[in-house]
Amino acid sequence: MKSSERSFARRIDLTSLQLFVAVCELGSIGRAAEREFIAASAVSKRLSDLEAAVDTALLYRHSRGVTLTPAGESLLHHARTVLFGLERMQGELSEYAEGVRGHVRMHANISAIVQFLPEDLGAFARAHSQIKIDLQEHLSPDVLHAVREGAADLGLCNVPATAEGELQSRPYRTDRLVLVVPQGHALQAREAVQFDEVLDWDIVGLHAGSSISLAMRQAAAQAGRPLRQRIQVTGLDAMCRMIDNGLGVGLLPDRAFALMQGVGRLAAVPLDEPWALRALQLVARDFDALPVTARLLVEHLTPPTISLPT
Repeated sequence: MKSSERSFARRIDLTSLQLFVAVCELGSIGRAAEREFIAASAVSKRLSDLEAAVDTALLYRHSRGVTLTPAGESLLHHARTVLFGLERMQGELSEYAEGVRGHVRMHANISAIVQFLPEDLGAFARAHSQIKIDLQEHLSPDVLHAVREGAADLGLCNVPATAEGELQSRPYRTDRLVLVVPQGHALQAREAVQFDEVLDWDIVGLHAGSSISLAMRQAAAQAGRPLRQRIQVTGLDAMCRMIDNGLGVGLLPDRAFALMQGVGRLAAVPLDEPWALRALQLVARDFDALPVTARLLVEHLTPPTISLPT
């Protein structure tokens, strides 16, 4: 290592990097100080020292908080990589300790959280009570971004074809979309419906960035018809209540609908489209490089491979 590189490494301390990442994630020095249990003035001083060490401004400070400069964007990426590497090192070393201790940061979309994760994570927690799981719900594109940037060890989401190859992925579960309608709806008696028939009705949908909304918009565009998505909500229970009160129809994963049966007087009709069958996938930057705690969770969540007779 060159002397200039050693000097730079000595000027950067890990605590300042951790605080810098916290400020970037929360957009506020004050909120970061509260989360990290440190005085705001101490956080501000460390950020100033960090800017002096790299000899450039990292943050734009304004009355509503802070935003990143271009140099700050670059440092955030590298800081997350460094901190991720340290967590990975800690995980590897923990193999030599008695038992496995640590935590796993996971981001997942609402379909995975509602349909499958409660049972799967519950079983994992009972088998590994000393491992804590930090789970956050996000849209699928945000899940991929968090894993790519090192803000999450693992992700669970629907991976679009355009994102394949950016991260490593493994199969988790599959679900199938169904059309949810209020009892007595004209489509209720159908054995299955195609999406172009759904376009005749007002639609209650999830957030515009959700994988279901993206799939509906793409299918409507291919059909050359408008998507009459009048209402957008953030939760599946709110979506079912809107449909129950006659405000439209909507698409839900089949298992999620089964779990929402008590929400209203609703019926489900299978959606006859190739894209109705969806694959939920585990994603990581590098599965083999994950800390041992995260690898244990991956092993628990990955379905066993079935060998076919020859």
